[in-house]
Amino acid sequence: MDKRWILNNDSDFESVERLSKELNINKKLVSLLFSRGVTTYDEAKQFFRPKLEHLHDPFLMKDMDKAVDRVLLAVEKGEKIMVYGDYDVDGTTAVSLVYSFIKSFYKNIEFYIPDRYNEGYGISFKGIDYAHSVGSKLMIALDCGIKAVDKVKYAKEKGIEFIICDHHRPGETIPDAVAVLDAKQEDCNYPFKELSGCGVGFKLAQAIASKNNIPENKVFSFIDLVVVSIAADIVPMVGENRVLAYYGLKKINNDPSNGICSILKSAGVLPSQDEASKYYFSKEITINDLVFSLGPRINAAGRIENATNSVRLLISTNTEYAEKLGAQINELNSTRRDLDTNITKEAIEQIENNAENANKKATIVYNPQWHKGVIGIVASRLIERFYKPTLVFTKSGDLITGSARSIKGFDIYDAIDNSSDILEHFGGHTYAAGLALKPEKLEVFKAEFQKYADENLKEEYLTPEISIDEELDVSDVNIKFYKILKQFAPFGPGNMSPVFVSNNVIDTGYAKIVGKNGQKHLKFSVVQTTKRGAPLSAIGFNLGHHYDKIKQANPFSICYHIEENTWQGRTSLQLRILDIKFPDPDQEEAYF
Repeated sequence: MDKRWILNNDSDFESVERLSKELNINKKLVSLLFSRGVTTYDEAKQFFRPKLEHLHDPFLMKDMDKAVDRVLLAVEKGEKIMVYGDYDVDGTTAVSLVYSFIKSFYKNIEFYIPDRYNEGYGISFKGIDYAHSVGSKLMIALDCGIKAVDKVKYAKEKGIEFIICDHHRPGETIPDAVAVLDAKQEDCNYPFKELSGCGVGFKLAQAIASKNNIPENKVFSFIDLVVVSIAADIVPMVGENRVLAYYGLKKINNDPSNGICSILKSAGVLPSQDEASKYYFSKEITINDLVFSLGPRINAAGRIENATNSVRLLISTNTEYAEKLGAQINELNSTRRDLDTNITKEAIEQIENNAENANKKATIVYNPQWHKGVIGIVASRLIERFYKPTLVFTKSGDLITGSARSIKGFDIYDAIDNSSDILEHFGGHTYAAGLALKPEKLEVFKAEFQKYADENLKEEYLTPEISIDEELDVSDVNIKFYKILKQFAPFGPGNMSPVFVSNNVIDTGYAKIVGKNGQKHLKFSVVQTTKRGAPLSAIGFNLGHHYDKIKQANPFSICYHIEENTWQGRTSLQLRILDIKFPDPDQEEAYF
């Protein structure tokens, strides 16, 4: 699939040169800072050296004082507290954090994770009934609840009060809870609006600690859970999230909790033998490890069985028990992988067997037999293949439930909200959402959604875009440059791993195709025709189809990340190629 390359560098030359001298670093790196809103020496210092004191006062969040007072009242009266959260990574880490923190000074507390299949997303009547049956007077909802108006009312009738800690968009009516912590409320003046659900739980813990004279270090001991939620929920890696992620990664790399350590071992990121302290000197755990290795395994429990085991794992203080649970969850992840592979194949066949789909701006597929726990993953896979806003539906009880994923330039939440009158419920973000509707409404919804996509999705957005930060000479890539580049991490939305473009490069003559099971990756080395120097190794995954042109020794353009590659104990720089473009034969210049 062809991709659009967009060069986004519009920094002012004089300002870049000034800051380059002040920081004594390469102007290309300073230009990267400018594109991230960092334009002064002090801002750069804060960017490169995040401090915990940069975090905002939790009491700036609307209703925080009410939430803290209600928790402490429950403690004073000896009431049972029920910590309730969603079944995904953000929800389970949030529950683990708040439960573990309160449990450290108050024992009359339980947690509850709803079953994806019997209860669905968010606060459930069944969960409220369970809380009532065990005598709970206070429920703390995490990563859900901002639209649970009826559920909160139902709980109130049973003598249960709610504190809601959410980060999703509110509806028109805010639930009648004791406190609603959600910075996205219009009348909330909290300075940072993009916390994860676990991040909101962390702010609650911070506030309780402050009011109850609990050492702040107790709260920060759970910061590894926050970075896992930030990575898995793909919230912007800016502001408070970047500070929390920075210190969360530090904790994972130096003092991982039993649960996180066991998952990383089962995923093969850490060695299975107990030599973690030695390992950390040679391999740094990154956001990518959390996104691709740890997150899917935590999610797998809720997708295939029940996410309660994920929380049990994350709160475990027993190493042997944690490793046993970690192994079980790894097995569930293997099952999940098989399911999403098979369902993705069936979905692709369904799309390609209907010629009308080629002319539609959105992809919508349905099979009542598909496993509800993996349809969100399948939607993401279909976007990789067809690059259109995608909804995948299956049957769940008396309803049809769906997972939606989107592409840049199309707000999937707004698109679904446009048809909210025919839905039973929905929720989510700009790029991901979930919904449920009655079977007889499916065709009507599909038609309305396709109509909305036709009217609101610009044609150019249907071509994948690669956003490029800087044009770079290959000869500029060296260890000094990379060491500073690494300090831009942790990476995520709003601070993505920089993408560079280099023009007029040629292969040094050693290109080859590598890969297993039919995969065709391109392994080669490049130099720039205008500045010959030491070649740089490069790897382009799934780019083997360019092999014949690469071998012709004609110049081409590459866009790429810069990374370290360790092989047989040796570490060197490598270009991770994202795309390759060849100049038009009638033109003298390369793509850029």
